Amino acid sequence: MGLFGKTNERPPKEMVQEWTHKLRKEGYNMDRQIRGIQREEEKTKRMLKDAAKKGDKDSCKVLAKEIVNARKSVNRLHASKAHLNSVQLSMKQQLANLRIAGALEKSTQVMQSMQKLVKVPEIMATMRDMSKEMMKAGILEEMMEDAMDVMDEEEVEEEAEGEVEKVLWELTAGELGKAPEAVEDSLPAESVGATAGPSYADEEEEGDMSEMQARLEALRS
Repeated sequence: MGLFGKTNERPPKEMVQEWTHKLRKEGYNMDRQIRGIQREEEKTKRMLKDAAKKGDKDSCKVLAKEIVNARKSVNRLHASKAHLNSVQLSMKQQLANLRIAGALEKSTQVMQSMQKLVKVPEIMATMRDMSKEMMKAGILEEMMEDAMDVMDEEEVEEEAEGEVEKVLWELTAGELGKAPEAVEDSLPAESVGATAGPSYADEEEEGDMSEMQARLEALRS
């Protein structure tokens, strides 16, 4: 309680709007980081091709590892961006709930996304502070650390080596590295009809929500 019995707690609408603003800002920062990594990857590709022309296989392998790491970083940032967008969409839903019910509601979807985001080094501090505020506001329960599958070091090394070989093959026109295995999987039959046309004429936001949820399910699988 503050002076004269006034409470210092902010209105829920104000908190949700502030969280949305922070999420959008972090999303822009991630976009900049992705572009920066991709620019460096392009430079490294040129260096690798020059080294290949000179027959410098050792340098090619080192540069290929840098490219593999860059691509993994970009994929990780894209995954984190998807979780950020999911939370943003959930905040819009919270504002709608607030207008109808007058209170914020617990959200399993926000919980799952925030559990991922608090582990992302680039935004860890912001997400941890935000998750604490969301717990106080009643949107989140106390978050538990996810049990993570730990891969054997040899498996990780073999996977990385395989990616390096693919990059060498890709950038040296098959002169170095090994060709990636052919992909024989075909799209499921029902997915063809799914692209026939939108079911709703002006439900753009609902479409964005469905697409984002589908991407998140794919990331979790």
